[in-house]
Amino acid sequence: MAHLAGMKRLMRPLFTAVALSFAAQAAQAACQVEYKAKRDKPFELFYNVTTVNAPCSAAEGALRAQLARQGLTLLKIMSKKEK
Repeated sequence: MAHLAGMKRLMRPLFTAVALSFAAQAAQAACQVEYKAKRDKPFELFYNVTTVNAPCSAAEGALRAQLARQGLTLLKIMSKKEK
């Protein structure tokens, strides 16, 4: 019995480290996004695939902000894939 208690004490930090590792990976998730965008002046249409440093559930907002900094407007997201 003492042997099992000792093993549990040794394994707890390992399980904690693994759980924290998975949580960190989820927080650093990236999403590959295929999209169409436009620029009004001069009028241009764009099709591109890019990686957004956000999970796919939040990729649209992150992509809109990224494109706005380039003077572009997001028209449509064609596909998203966790990276």
